Amino acid sequence: MKQQLESIKGEAEQALANLSSMQELENIRIKYLGKKGALTSVLRGMGSLSKEERPIIGQMANEIRCYLEDKLEAAKSMLHQKQKEEKLKQEVIDVTMPGKRKSLGKKHPLSLVLNELEDIFIGMGFEIAEGPELELDYYNFEALNIPENHPARDDQDTFYINENIVLRTATSPVQIRVMEKSKPPIRIISPGRVYRSDAVDATHSPVFHQLEGLVVDKNVTMGDLKGTLEIFAKRLFGSQSKVRFRPHYFPFTEPSAEMDVSCFACGGSGCRICKGEGWIEILGSGLVHPKVLQYGGIDPEVYSGFAFGMGLERMVMMKYGIKDIRLFYENDIRFLRQF
Repeated sequence: MKQQLESIKGEAEQALANLSSMQELENIRIKYLGKKGALTSVLRGMGSLSKEERPIIGQMANEIRCYLEDKLEAAKSMLHQKQKEEKLKQEVIDVTMPGKRKSLGKKHPLSLVLNELEDIFIGMGFEIAEGPELELDYYNFEALNIPENHPARDDQDTFYINENIVLRTATSPVQIRVMEKSKPPIRIISPGRVYRSDAVDATHSPVFHQLEGLVVDKNVTMGDLKGTLEIFAKRLFGSQSKVRFRPHYFPFTEPSAEMDVSCFACGGSGCRICKGEGWIEILGSGLVHPKVLQYGGIDPEVYSGFAFGMGLERMVMMKYGIKDIRLFYENDIRFLRQF
């Protein structure tokens, strides 16, 4: 039995000398010191020894067990250190190597102009209001004086989720929601994405962006509207810009007007951009219809207001001379880098 113990010790030492991984270390521990290991098997046979031999063999077995446990712990530490050194070699950083240049993105042209528009109106005391893109038919049409079967709905045909829920055709519903929750004076702009079932071409898209404005207070007049929008045009297109208003019809304003700005390319003398007219149409506007004020919970006998709305894509196309609206949505980095 002494020879068996010496043999077990020698085999274990040889196995530990050729160790290369933590898994091999665990296999050696189980093989020699586990419940069914070689050393345990020898100890189980001690019952056949004489009383004189048992303490001698027992002491020898315990010494070998302690010896092998120390060897296993030393081998474990060695493996940990070796793994740490290998990891450090793999993760070494050469501080002399040139860095990799990171490509930085730029703001989309729609975002650039929207930020500029917001700054202009915030500077005039307006606040930004937002609302849901998935809108009730009531807010999108009825509360804006566009009842069912009204011909104006043909011009704003949209995507219906069901007969009572639509993808909003304008940001005008935000104005109704603000009037319901706020008391005059009200001075807000409502930028956002809108939807209409238009065929895609160079100037139309089923998804686009608008910015609308609303002012409600006592004694608000058409003169207030004209003055506000003239300041806006001069700040956006330059102090030399001129504006003119042409009568128009909108169901939610009365009186209503389209606003033109003098062509920023030719100064009003006529060119291909303004099609020789010297003027470019940029937005619709008017005094808020009394019925719309009533839908918003505001007494039209006490308060009046004006509203206006413009297409963001149209403003960006005019500002930068872009001819195709589809360029805004194609995510061509060559196009976006220009801004």
